[in-house]
Parts: sequence; C-alpha cells; structure tokens
Amino acid sequence: MKRLLLYIICIWITISAAAQEPVDTLQIAVADEVKQEEAPVRKLSLIRRVIRGFDRLDERYIEPQHYVFAAMVQGTMNYDIYTLRSSADNSQSITFAPDQELRVGPYAGWKWVFLGYTFSLNNLGMNDGRKEFDLSIYSSQIGLDLFYRRTGSNYKIRNANLRSHQDFSALDNQPFDGLEAGVTGFNVYYIFNHGKFSYPAAFAQSTIQKISCGSWLAGFGYMRNSIELDHSSLQQLVDEKMGSQTVPLDSGLMFHSVKYVDFSLSGGYAYNWVFARNWLLGASVQAAVAHKRTISSMVDDNKKNRFSFSNLNIDGIGRFGLVYNNMRWYAGTSMIIHTYNFRRSHFYTNNTFGSLNIYVGCNFGLKKKYRKKES
Repeated sequence: MKRLLLYIICIWITISAAAQEPVDTLQIAVADEVKQEEAPVRKLSLIRRVIRGFDRLDERYIEPQHYVFAAMVQGTMNYDIYTLRSSADNSQSITFAPDQELRVGPYAGWKWVFLGYTFSLNNLGMNDGRKEFDLSIYSSQIGLDLFYRRTGSNYKIRNANLRSHQDFSALDNQPFDGLEAGVTGFNVYYIFNHGKFSYPAAFAQSTIQKISCGSWLAGFGYMRNSIELDHSSLQQLVDEKMGSQTVPLDSGLMFHSVKYVDFSLSGGYAYNWVFARNWLLGASVQAAVAHKRTISSMVDDNKKNRFSFSNLNIDGIGRFGLVYNNMRWYAGTSMIIHTYNFRRSHFYTNNTFGSLNIYVGCNFGLKKKYRKKES
C-alpha cells in the first residue's frame, strides 16, 4: 500500500511540473520543419550512396581512375554475317556478308560514358547506306550496351550450298543488293565480383587491374532484327552463274521479310589476366536464353502464307581485349562479338556481328584528391 501511494505521488509531481512549464509552440513548429527538411536529405544521401556504390573498388586489386576526361583515336573493322538456311529435306544455305571496311574517328569520355564518331576510309564522300550507332556505359557493377545498325544493301554471297555434292563456288563473292538488314537493341549486365574485378580496365581503359581476377556476370537484353530479301533476284543470280546446273530455291528461302523481337536472360564469366605491369588481357563470354517473337512474310502477300512463331534459342556475346595502361596514356585492341539465332522446322537464320578495335588515347583533368600526390 505504501509503495502504491509512493507511485501515485511521483506521477502527480511529474504532471504538476509539466503543467507549470509553459509550452513553446514555436519550438515545436521549428522542430517539425527540421524533421521535414531532414527527410529529403536522408533520401538524397541514400541515392548518393547507391550511385557511389557503382564504382566502389578494392584498391588492392584495382587502381581507380585518376582523371575525369579521356580522349582517343580509334580504328574499327566492323563485320556483319547473315546465314539463311531452309530446313527442308534438301536443306539449302547461303551466307551473306559485306566487304570489310576500316573506320577511323575520335572518341571522348567522361567518367562512365564514352562516345565517338567514325568515318569510313573505304568510301570517302560516298553514302553506302550504312548507319551505325553504338553506346557503351561501363561501371564497376553494371554495364550497358546500346546498338543501332542498318547495314545497307551492299552484301556479297560468301558461301552457298543449294544441293549436296554440287560445286557452287561460282557464286562466291558475287555482289547481291537484294538483302537489307537492321538490328536495334541493348544489353544490360551485372558484375558480381565488382570490387576486385574491373570490366572498365579491359574495355573502357578507365581503371587499372593490379591483380588477376575474374567475376560471374548476369544480365538481360532486348533486340529487334529485320531481314529483307529479294528472293527473285537471288534466284536470277543463281541461274545466271550456275547455267545448266542451276537449282530452284527451297520454299524456306522464299520470303520477303523476317522480323523478330528478342528478349533474353544471360549469364557468363569474365577474367582479367595481369601478365605484366600495366598490361592486361581480358576476356568474357555470356550465353543467353532468348525468347523470340517473329512474324515473316512469305513469297506473296497472301495472309495464308504468313507465319508467326515464338520459341527459345541460345545466343551469345563475347568480348576480348589487350590493353596497356599507365593511367595517363593507354593503347590496345578489343573485339566484341554478338551472335543471334532463330530456328524453326522450315527456316533458320544466324546473325553474327561485332567489331575489332585498335585505339590509342590519354586521360586528362586530374581529380582533386590525386593532385597533391602528383605535385
């Protein structure tokens, strides 16, 4: 009873003291405003932490970029190969590819982004119908590739097999302007061991890999591919070059257009080998499981001759690079390969495209935290 009475007295004294103390409403209002102002600051700091996390490195393995800007000159050899094959009993296949061309141009970089423009040395002042745009963004954790390619109509037949046990070498390297192709898409991938493995060291020259290391990769992509074929002109060329030995094209090759959309999930592995000071040999391979939705128009425009299909195929992306980089100056070569497949019981196509690059450049605009070290 005494203890209960003591509790009641203590509570009463506390309430009385609070009642006698004036309440500062202005102070409460100011406190509320401060809390409201602090909330966006906390959110902003979280966003900053996420962004900075993209380039968080283990400096025992990776030397961070000391500069903000980069400039280089690059020579590029693009390649683009299409293989069309019917899947009838007497399967026919034809491979098309344009002539190799050398493109040269300047590039400029800022942090993760590297942009440039190249012009062809093969056809100065001439428009061959090709249109190309490539954008690559490399960070420690995430990479992004954007590509837009319209290859024009300057293909040549590189290989033809229209009937077994027959020589079709007369068709080799014959110009054929009845094929036009276009590719638009992107690939995004995540680098798991991004603290110790540097993708930019091999393909963006923005960091230096100190110790050999590798990482698993995972990503997704989207691509839209279109093929326009003038099969009548193709049959005419076959008849002209083969003479009495000519053969008719299979129905699987007699289409006006093939257009398909590709959604893919990919996984793979990348490795950087540091075989000497400031030297790096890097390679990565990714296989993708792709779901394709395709609508094709056959030999005439009758709707009965149109076919649509959705299926799964295996695609691939490969990257290989050799780099010398002492942080101020760098030079090297790299190769990127994309390959996409579509397969159906009566039709198959493979598109392999990419580029071989040779470059030399420098970094400039020293970051503040490195100025004292180099002064």
